[in-house]
Amino acid sequence: MPGMATVVPFPRPGEMFLDARGAARALRVTWHHEASVVVLSLWLDDTCTGTFRLRSEDTPALIDALTRGLAQGYDRGAASGTA
Repeated sequence: MPGMATVVPFPRPGEMFLDARGAARALRVTWHHEASVVVLSLWLDDTCTGTFRLRSEDTPALIDALTRGLAQGYDRGAASGTA
């Protein structure tokens, strides 16, 4: 039918994280073990607007960077009395 969009289901289970600016934006994380990558995709409503394929072996470095950033934020909050 003209004007009808094709709906494509998510190919596999993943995690979805909503953007702090609003629920219309989200980050989706899916593992693709067969390709040795983790795909980080950006969504606006039901449209994927971009992807990033992170090599599986680089995942620990990403997790470390997120963990360090989170810990530094808590350290700053404790120092300023807002933690």
